[in-house]
Amino acid sequence: MSSSAEFLNRVLTDPAFHDYLGILKGARNGLVYGVKVRFPHALIMAILFGRGDWTSRTKHIYQATKTHALNLAKFVSLYKLVMLLQKKANGGKERSFDTFIAGLIGGYVVFGKRSAINEQIVLYVCSRVVASFLPREPGAVAGPGKPVHPDAKYFSIFAAVSWGAVMWLFKERDQTLQSGMFNSMVYLYRDSEHWNNLRTLLWVNK
Repeated sequence: MSSSAEFLNRVLTDPAFHDYLGILKGARNGLVYGVKVRFPHALIMAILFGRGDWTSRTKHIYQATKTHALNLAKFVSLYKLVMLLQKKANGGKERSFDTFIAGLIGGYVVFGKRSAINEQIVLYVCSRVVASFLPREPGAVAGPGKPVHPDAKYFSIFAAVSWGAVMWLFKERDQTLQSGMFNSMVYLYRDSEHWNNLRTLLWVNK
């Protein structure tokens, strides 16, 4: 192993640099995860609901994937940076509310810019936050890194209220729904009301 490689390996494994390199690795993982999540989603949506030729659809897939991946990379690195700054400001100790402050700042800076993709991500996160308050399975032992499913009874109520509310909104206040969900619900519930022969009944959107 060359001296330069040995030096690099020492830096990478030195605990003194761990927090700083963690920011870099977090950005890398955010980028990779964003591509893994958004690319197949954007591809399927382009195939099923895309408009225009495949050149424009391909550009949309690329742009959506790039935006999602970069935003996750930015958020993870900013979150870790703010956590590190708070830790240093508090004499090397983390406080329980440091995570909330770091998430608050990262969420405002990165995901506070309104766009279709940011809206989807924020709504996804919000739904998980709300669902986290459901009572867990009776007798289940919860701990860090060990998710426990919601109690089946409470989850059934949560599902019923969620679907009842969204169907009412779609009927009475559809302009308030997120655009992706609105388009999906139009396809499922309104477009299915129109046909004039067997072909349009079974194969064509309208």
